[in-house]
Order: sequence, then C-alpha cells, then structure tokens
Amino acid sequence: MAALDHGAYSDEMPVEIAPLPQNSGEKALKDIIYGSIAGMVGKYIEYPFDTIKVRLQSQPHGVPLRYKGPLDCFRQSIQSDGLRSLYRGISAPLAGAAVENSSLFFSYRVAKNLLQSTIYTSSDHLPFTGLLISGAASGAFTSVLLTPIELVKCKMQVPLSTTGAKPGPLTILATVFRHDGVFGLWRGQMGTLIRETGGSAAWFGSYEGVSALFKKSQKQTHADTQHEEEEVPLALWQQMLAGAAAGVSYNFIFYPADTIKSRMQTEDLSLPSGNKRSFWDVGRSVWHQQGLKGLYRGCGITVARSAPSSAFIFSIYEGLCRYFD
Repeated sequence: MAALDHGAYSDEMPVEIAPLPQNSGEKALKDIIYGSIAGMVGKYIEYPFDTIKVRLQSQPHGVPLRYKGPLDCFRQSIQSDGLRSLYRGISAPLAGAAVENSSLFFSYRVAKNLLQSTIYTSSDHLPFTGLLISGAASGAFTSVLLTPIELVKCKMQVPLSTTGAKPGPLTILATVFRHDGVFGLWRGQMGTLIRETGGSAAWFGSYEGVSALFKKSQKQTHADTQHEEEEVPLALWQQMLAGAAAGVSYNFIFYPADTIKSRMQTEDLSLPSGNKRSFWDVGRSVWHQQGLKGLYRGCGITVARSAPSSAFIFSIYEGLCRYFD
C-alpha cells in the first residue's frame, strides 16, 4: 500500500490507507447476475429429465400407470409429441432457474454474513453447522419466489387429457387466479418450503464439505512449498465433482416433498376449493396407496440429471466470480 505525503506533514510518519471492502451492493448484484446465468445453463441441461420426472410423479391413482418407468415415459413422449414436447413450458422454468439460483447465492451470502456478525464473531470462518443454517435460510427465502413459477411449469409439463390447444404461462396464471385467487399461485408452497429449506442446506453443505476435503488435500500436497499460505483454487473437475455431490444430496433427501407438491400443482383447476387436498392429505394418500415407492417415483432420473446440472451451476458461478472479480 502506498503512503500518502501531505506536504507540510512530510516529517510525520506516513499514513497507510487500508483498502476499502468491496461494496456489498456490488457483491449482491454479482450474485444475482452470476447465479442467473449459471441457473439458466443448468436448466437447459436438465429440463427434459425434469419433464419426465413430473409426468411420472403426477400419474393419477386408481388407474393403471400410464408409464412403466423413465425410459418408457421418454419413448411415449417422443412418439406422441416429438422431442420438443420435453421442452414444453421451459420459459417459466428458465425464469425460475434465474430467480432460484440468483436468490440462493445472494441469500446464502447474506445469511453467512449475518451469522458471522452475530453468532460466530470469534471465528474467522463459519463452522459447518453455520453453513448448513445459511443454506436452509436461503432455501426458505427462495421457496416463496419459486412456488408460482413451479406451479406454471408443472401444469405445462403434464399432457392434456383433451385435444384442445395447450395453454401458455399467462393463460395458466389467469385461470389459477380466476379459480383460487392470488393465493392459488402458492398452491404447493409447503412442499416447496420443505424441499428448498432442507434441500438447500444439503446442496450448499455438500458442496462446501466436498470442496473442503479437496482443499485439505491440496494443503497437504503443497505443505512443503514456499507458497504454503496461498490457497490454490480447486481444479475444474474438483468443482464439478463437488457440485454433482450437491445436486444428488439436494434431490434425494427431500424428494417426497417434491412428489407431493407436483401432485398438488397438477390437480384439475376446476375443482372447488373445498375439494382440493392439503399437503398432508396428498402425502397420506400417496403413502397409503403406493407406499415409499410412490413418494420416490421418478427419483432415479431426477438424481441422474441433477448431478451434471449442479456441477455446471457451481462451476459457472465460481468461474464468473474468479474471472470478473
């Protein structure tokens, strides 16, 4: 750092000016932009698999299953409507991916800073428990923004029972508002809240945990070098492996909540409000009729697509942060 010479005060000790911390508003803006870009790329990769997952989850009770499994669902979907049908309704999920990931990264940073300044003031770094709490808080915040977007997505992904024209996002929003009012847009919020709160804790926790293992290994490898104090950035394959582990953890642990949410959000809109079941009613119904297998229907393909998607999301986000910071 350069010393300042103020002329008449040249005989005094030079004054060193500490560097100003990066503006918090600038950090927030970067979280929003980088998270949005990473989320949209990840959504393009995973969306066809997400469509298959929703179709498997939303199969009705009391009738023979339309799809025998993920591969059969892929086959029937492509035969009936072509490959483009697997990307039906992607406009809302792209917006949702931008909102979800920018919100997650932004609120995760805010939660970590809040914990660091209030509870873990004596520590230079948050303990793993603090990271899990920050992840859960970011998920809870994001769930409120995400539920209306996922409501539209799920209704567009499920094939129509009639041959009429497929409604677009605005038509679906208008129909939901007409039948259930503004709060109808948050149908399935309980499922989104459970999935996002627990899932985001697992998502960030897995990424931070696997990354910490790689960093520990790096320190041991470079322990005898002269750059011992410098933290070596993780290799791309290490970032992607940590991101893949995060995606698997996020989707597997709280998958039943997502199944219940998808069933709620794909119900017939014309049903009277009094006939629409609650989160717990739908959950009990699936459990009684299909057991644990019903709650995890479509989980395999979801976990399979979440690994590469999350790997790209974290790698793109971290890469943007390093390149532009």
